[in-house]
Amino acid sequence: MGILRSDRIAGLGGANAIKGSVEFTGDGSSSTSRGVSLNISEATDKADLDFGTDNFTFEAWIYPFNNISFNCVYSQAWGLQIYSDTVNNRLVLYANDSDDSNSYTINGAQSANGTILPDTWNHIAVVRNGTSFTMYTNGTGASPTTGVSAAVVTSNADYTVGLFNSIHAGADFGSYFGFAGYISNLRIRTGAQYTSNFTPPVGELQKTSDTVLLCCQSSADSTREETGKTLIPTRKNLNHKLPAASKFTPNSPVGFSTTTDVGSQYGSTFDGFGSFATSTYMVPPGGNTRERNRGRAVFGGGQSTSYTSSIQTFNIQSQGNTVEVAELTSARWGLAAAGSATRGLFGGGRTAPGGSGTYLNTIEFVTIANVANSVDFGDLTRAGSFINALGNETRGIWAGGYDVDNKPATNIGLNTIDYVTIATAGNAADFGDMVRQDGSSDTAFSKFTTANSTRGLIAGGYNSSGEHDEITYITIATTGNSTYFGDLTAVSAFGGSGASSSTRGILTVGGTPGPHNRIDFVTIASTGNATDFGDLTLARRYAQGVSNKTRAVFITGYTGSDTNLIDFVTIATTGNATDFGDNDREDNYGNGATSDSHGGIS
Repeated sequence: MGILRSDRIAGLGGANAIKGSVEFTGDGSSSTSRGVSLNISEATDKADLDFGTDNFTFEAWIYPFNNISFNCVYSQAWGLQIYSDTVNNRLVLYANDSDDSNSYTINGAQSANGTILPDTWNHIAVVRNGTSFTMYTNGTGASPTTGVSAAVVTSNADYTVGLFNSIHAGADFGSYFGFAGYISNLRIRTGAQYTSNFTPPVGELQKTSDTVLLCCQSSADSTREETGKTLIPTRKNLNHKLPAASKFTPNSPVGFSTTTDVGSQYGSTFDGFGSFATSTYMVPPGGNTRERNRGRAVFGGGQSTSYTSSIQTFNIQSQGNTVEVAELTSARWGLAAAGSATRGLFGGGRTAPGGSGTYLNTIEFVTIANVANSVDFGDLTRAGSFINALGNETRGIWAGGYDVDNKPATNIGLNTIDYVTIATAGNAADFGDMVRQDGSSDTAFSKFTTANSTRGLIAGGYNSSGEHDEITYITIATTGNSTYFGDLTAVSAFGGSGASSSTRGILTVGGTPGPHNRIDFVTIASTGNATDFGDLTLARRYAQGVSNKTRAVFITGYTGSDTNLIDFVTIATTGNATDFGDNDREDNYGNGATSDSHGGIS
């Protein structure tokens, strides 16, 4: 039997290939409120990044977008700033002199030092060697700037990748010139590593004993840094998405497109995060494979200080904070998400608070393994907000909610149930109606759902008669009206959340007054009343539930105010929830969430 040599697992193109990059969404603006960056704390990581008069080598692969005049790759105060100026096709390095009273320019406007091509990969390097600075573009150096004996001075500003940090001499002038494009394999080493022209490295850079910073080379985690430093994704404007990991690298295949292929998988993929090729004794299968049951969650939209179009992801099996990766087509809340093992679909929602705004019937989708901005899928049969959603590997289903004619003020909701085939874009079709145990139309809204691959449950809700504890169910493969399943443990139940394994459904009940911290569970295949499971770490409603085979995770919610808290339970074992992490964007509720491994589908 062959042995898989884990020491040889690497990225596309062989054992030493570059595996990933980070996408930055700045726009080169001089505005102090624009741009995104990876921040490195000046307070905790300063010592080995302050070069003074010592030699150092900076290098990276950069892919600047065509329409940006100034792209700042790296900066700290008026210390080391490297610009790709795609108008004048040059690199510019600025540094301040030893008493921070004057700045000098190295290889600046007066010295074109090689061509930086837009919309393509360029290798750049900056080397200090004694009193000389040399800048290299694709391995070719410009004439060195000599006679520079002053120290490269830093200040109390954070170090930034992808943004110009302009704090110096005790004055804060904000940050600007955010990088627009991709940065890959950014490494800073002590010492003058290049002293003549060289062939740029085409493999993933490694940490050496003299490495002080190495980042932007993971296809799964934009914050990964190899020397132990903490990178903090930061944005100045909510319209810009945070720096996101990407598989787009300098050694991507011929024909690789930043429009259609960024995030595409090459080779085999484990957990939907990292692609690799191998030089092994035992070769893994070709194409794409997925490690089952770990689970990737994706959620989008919601309300905080304003409505958001943000799409976030996290790994269900690994506790930690969410990462913002993409955008919905519009900001909204009260939407709902259904998904298969490959696709996440977002449907419905509303674009303004209260009963105002536009009620949406749009459905859009993302590929869960490699989330990019959502794409139009089709339309629901009715526009609505606070719709409920569930699904299996084949079908996505939306039920209930309210619309412009049935606002919360009237306490009347919709009883319609729609469905789509997840693999095939198109408009939704009528599935049936929500019907109560007594045969009446179920017009409660702010209900919540759980499902396995066969059966979907719809629970709770609120209408003119108050809050409800009733659970009904549908058979996902067969259209028709809902059927009575049982009752929750308490009547006060709306704005809850649901998650599931293949056998057990987990339901947080939300409700008023309070809201409640109660968690219920049911056996999905067997009708009957719910049983107490345990308590959330924080009582709230309008959370969203996601799951893999073993865990149910509950995202954010509303306590009387917004919260960014995320907690989880082990589905098979009753008990109270445990802290999972935080929504890294901000406090948020009323979003839509799904995963690639819920209800036993993966």
